Amino acid sequence: MDSLEGRVAVITGAGSGIGRGTALVLARRGASIVLADLNAERVAEAAEEVRTSTGAKAIGVVTDVSDQASVDNLADRAFAEFGNVHVLCNNAGTATVGYSWEAPLSDWAFTLGVNLMGPVHGIRSFVPRMLEKGEPGHIVNTSSMAGLRAVVLNAAYTASKHAVVGLSRTLEADFATIGAPIGVSVVCPGGVSTAIIDDQIARYASAGPLGEAEQGVLDGLKAVVDEGMSPERAGEMIAAAIEGDRFWVFPNAESLFGPVEDEWARIQECRKAV
Repeated sequence: MDSLEGRVAVITGAGSGIGRGTALVLARRGASIVLADLNAERVAEAAEEVRTSTGAKAIGVVTDVSDQASVDNLADRAFAEFGNVHVLCNNAGTATVGYSWEAPLSDWAFTLGVNLMGPVHGIRSFVPRMLEKGEPGHIVNTSSMAGLRAVVLNAAYTASKHAVVGLSRTLEADFATIGAPIGVSVVCPGGVSTAIIDDQIARYASAGPLGEAEQGVLDGLKAVVDEGMSPERAGEMIAAAIEGDRFWVFPNAESLFGPVEDEWARIQECRKAV
C-alpha cells in the first residue's frame, strides 16, 4: 500500500497505548479511523482526540475482541460507516502473571482470548469482506518481544504472542497463495509507554496481594514500560511498515539481538548433538 491517504483503518485496543498512538498517526496520514476498545470511556475520548487534533473522520466502537459476535459488529459498523476497510490493526492485548504450573486456567483463557483469539476474530470478520472488495489492504497484528523470547512468570502471555507471530506468517503465506493484494505486518514491541501493566496491576488488586516473585516481575515490567518510547513513535513505525509492505516491525530492536542470539546458540548446540 503506497499511501494511507483516503484509506480506512480499524484499530482494536485503540483507547490507549499503541492503538491510540497508531490511530493518531494514521489519521495524520489521511486515513479515516475506526477505533475499537472494551473501555467505552477510553474509546470515546480517543475518537474525539483523533477528530479534533487531525480533522480526520473517526468513530469509536465498544468492542470485546475475545467475542466473535462483538468483532462482527465492529466490522458491520466500519463497513456501514465508510463503505470499505483497507487496514486492520489487531492490536488489543492483555497480560497475566504467574508460574507456568500455577497460573489458573481462567488466566490462560482470558489472555489467549484477547491476545490470540482477538486477531483470529478480526481476520475472520474483516478479511472476507476485504477480499471481496479487491482493493489493496494490510493486516497488522501486534505481538511482542515475548513473541520471540521467554518472559519469566508470563507463560500465557508469551505463548499467545508466539502464536500471533505464527498466525501472521501463515496469513501472509495464505494471501500469497491466492494472489491477494493484502500485506501483513507483525509488531514486536518491547518497552513502549502503554497502560498494559497498570491495567494488569489493577486487575490483580481486588484479588489480594501477589506473591513476591509475581510482584517483582510486575514492578520490573512497569519500569520498562514507563521508560519506553511513546506510542505515537511506535505508530509511526507501524504506518511506515504498512506503506512499505514490511512484515516485521521492531520498535525496540535493541532488545532483540541478545535473547535471539542466545536461542540460536542453543539451537546450534542441539544440531551438533544429533
